[in-house]
Amino acid sequence: MEQTSFRTGLRIGLPVVLPTFAIGLSFGVLARPVLGSAVSVLMSVLVFGGGAQFAALSVLQGGGTAVAAVVAGSLMNTRFVAMSLALAPSLRGPRWRRFAESQAVVDASFVLANRRDGTFDLSILFGTSLMQYIAWGLGTVAGVAIGGVISNPDAFGVDAVFPAFFLVLLAGELGDRDRRVVAGLAAAITLVFMTFAPAGVPLIAGALASLWGLRRR
Repeated sequence: MEQTSFRTGLRIGLPVVLPTFAIGLSFGVLARPVLGSAVSVLMSVLVFGGGAQFAALSVLQGGGTAVAAVVAGSLMNTRFVAMSLALAPSLRGPRWRRFAESQAVVDASFVLANRRDGTFDLSILFGTSLMQYIAWGLGTVAGVAIGGVISNPDAFGVDAVFPAFFLVLLAGELGDRDRRVVAGLAAAITLVFMTFAPAGVPLIAGALASLWGLRRR
């Protein structure tokens, strides 16, 4: 199937620029007091993963260790393994090129580039990912700058971004019984561990519920 132009991919990515910028801004505001300005921006540039960054930051905000934060963020990003496997047949060229191109996969670009026939439009994938990458980075920079003049970000409701962000992700994953069981188990395990485990550990333990989804695969 014919690929669209890269310019078309950039245009298709325009609708996700504003929400990506807004979430990046909230991350910058919340991350600055915990990580500092430079590290907050560097994290967005290198990680470029909202779920992973918010998960790691929530662990650190709760007093968890850096190791627990890294594990929590890594677990959040394991979904990209499945996405990469689905994308692999659409990639061409030497191994180093396919590896580099696979780094462009993010949630929105994966959905937008999917042709629904098992193949992906790479121009849309790269164009929409680039638009999000720029918006995410600029949003983080803006959030760090704004955070420098806001003495109490929670007073503006920015702290609500954490639960709201993850609730949006969860809402899209409750389409069948197995997923609802996994979500319920994860919540139960997390609540139990919160009564005695250090910060960060409950989140990691809750992720073990995903093993239920693998039992027949």
